Amino acid sequence: MKNGMSDGEGTGPLKSNREIDLYSTPAGARAVENPVRRAILAALREREHTFDEIVTLAGRAKSTVSVHLQDLTAAGVIRFRSDPGDARRKIFFLAGDLVGSVSSDDRIADALAAYAGVYRAGSSDPFAFYKLTFRTIRVALMQEGILLDPLLTRAGERIGEELYPAVADPETEAFCTNIARFWEDHRLGRVEVAGTEPLTLLVYDCFECADLPVTGRPACAFDSGILRALFSRHYGRPTAAVETRCYSMGFDHCRFEVVPEGNGRGTPR
Repeated sequence: MKNGMSDGEGTGPLKSNREIDLYSTPAGARAVENPVRRAILAALREREHTFDEIVTLAGRAKSTVSVHLQDLTAAGVIRFRSDPGDARRKIFFLAGDLVGSVSSDDRIADALAAYAGVYRAGSSDPFAFYKLTFRTIRVALMQEGILLDPLLTRAGERIGEELYPAVADPETEAFCTNIARFWEDHRLGRVEVAGTEPLTLLVYDCFECADLPVTGRPACAFDSGILRALFSRHYGRPTAAVETRCYSMGFDHCRFEVVPEGNGRGTPR
């Protein structure tokens, strides 16, 4: 199997709305283009599946699904193990991570010049150039239909792990105050606590997205990763920062709900 895995097959019951998904593997990045394979991988990102479950989800013949799984395994994107309850049955799981997606439908036509105008020579804001650089890279990728949100989230998580000691406090209210102060001191935006059930944070003048084009979907994958790492450490359990509003969705702020990982609602305790 090549880096771009495509056999021209049509879609079945499983759907995937990207043209190409990019996965990292121990052997390097792999581009998965075939819609059935992309959809199988999307299902495996949710949880492990047996061969028969994948056949049912894919709506394809067993022989066809078997070829897809063999190729994905050979590429290092997935692996399998024997079911402890039935050694004849295989359980498939992801071996690689989703890095990003490429889709011509997601390309934007906005000119980069619109974002270069954010910076002014001699600006008294020492962070202006770095914000411009970050946003320009994001827009340049978006112009090509390249979305690297999963990679940005993981990068944010690493930053969050490093940042945690600087803002840590056992009391959630003080912890949020420390985060807000750090965001303001580093010109990342203005953070407000808007609610506690679930814990809800609003970010104004967000450095990551305030000047991005309006796409109708959240754009703060990097911030989400930072907040996920911070609150996971704070609560001592996997915790997500789910972005429900964003400048790129047409709002004048970003909104994050801090929730138990995989739950979607409810404040961790």
